[in-house]
Amino acid sequence: MPNSFITRNPSTLVFLAVLALFTIAITVMSEGFGLGLVSTSFVKTLGKTLTLALVAIAMDLVWGYAGILSLGHFAFFGLGGYMIGMWLMYERTRLIVESSLASAPLPPTDAETVSAIGNQIFGVVGSSEFPVIWAFSHSLTLQLILVVAVPGLLALVFGWLAFRSRVTGVYLSILTQAMTLALALYLFQNDSGLRGNNGLSGLQNLPGLDDVSQDYVSMWFFWASALALALGYLFAAWVVSGKFGSVLRGIRDNEARVRFLGYSVEGYKLFIFTVTAMIAGIAGALYYPQAGIINPAEIAPVASIYLAVWVAIGGRGRLYGAVVGAVFVSLVSTWFTGGQAPGLNLGFYTVQWVDWWTILLGLSFVAVTLFAPRGIGSLFDLLTARRGPERHGADLGPDAGSLREKEASE
Repeated sequence: MPNSFITRNPSTLVFLAVLALFTIAITVMSEGFGLGLVSTSFVKTLGKTLTLALVAIAMDLVWGYAGILSLGHFAFFGLGGYMIGMWLMYERTRLIVESSLASAPLPPTDAETVSAIGNQIFGVVGSSEFPVIWAFSHSLTLQLILVVAVPGLLALVFGWLAFRSRVTGVYLSILTQAMTLALALYLFQNDSGLRGNNGLSGLQNLPGLDDVSQDYVSMWFFWASALALALGYLFAAWVVSGKFGSVLRGIRDNEARVRFLGYSVEGYKLFIFTVTAMIAGIAGALYYPQAGIINPAEIAPVASIYLAVWVAIGGRGRLYGAVVGAVFVSLVSTWFTGGQAPGLNLGFYTVQWVDWWTILLGLSFVAVTLFAPRGIGSLFDLLTARRGPERHGADLGPDAGSLREKEASE
């Protein structure tokens, strides 16, 4: 059909095809299911990179298309990680405690079992009682619901308060950053219920699958991350391709005019802010089991700033640009900070990239802003640019004297 979604968005089909080929190639070369050419640790790195690309898409929707520079979306990412981490830590601890108590002369009561689990989890912060927020940690289904519900509810409440007050521009960015800082400072406290600075650890060990090699577990998460990225990209492309996307771009370019035309600007903003927070929560729920640990430092304000830098470098206002930016910066960062990049000897000083990477990233952001404001994604525009119609000066409209090709190109 000439007006089908894929016809109007050919880049979406190209992206999904590239992602599918990449997933198949890594599977074939992996240690778990293939030739062993790609290490398990690098498979985890790639899986985490795909989840970062997903949260970058969420950031691009809210910033690149709606014009809302949120410096708090990594907080939603972290909350999604905490929600799934609670179940992983509870269930893994429960199995260990029940196994150790099975050899006791008398079978333990349910209360003794719960107390032992609580002591194992919260003993590090001097407690053995389960906080209220752990009420559903025994249920994987409920925690998966909370992965999207908690970030979504926080974004809904925050967005409703901010947008109804018509806070915009840099003031809104400061508010989102303040929200992130407040959340991080709260989680650092031992009485927050999430083990304070210790965070949640051991998340890479799936409960009941201790005998399964990490070679296989890493590939499972890699596949899940690739599927989530594909669905997230497809959803985002669908959102921005229709009337809703046009209104979002209108809000970004001239909010007052869109409001004058009768659109509920606050409603559009609130919807996209809440939905992208949910997407970020899903990405976080896939990232941290591959990372193995989550703590409050992961959602500090600087993380959300990095997220904005990724999108800017890739090219905001282009979904594939957000993905390219996140993937490029994530992999290059891993190379520089992982000790794989050789030091640069200047004679009087040796540059160790582990210490200088953040400075290099900042300089890259400045360079892109000054010399390539459309980001790395603009390179794909050059490769896929279509030639204009060869009308040789003919009218471009139905009436005589309509805009001519030469005039349109000037």
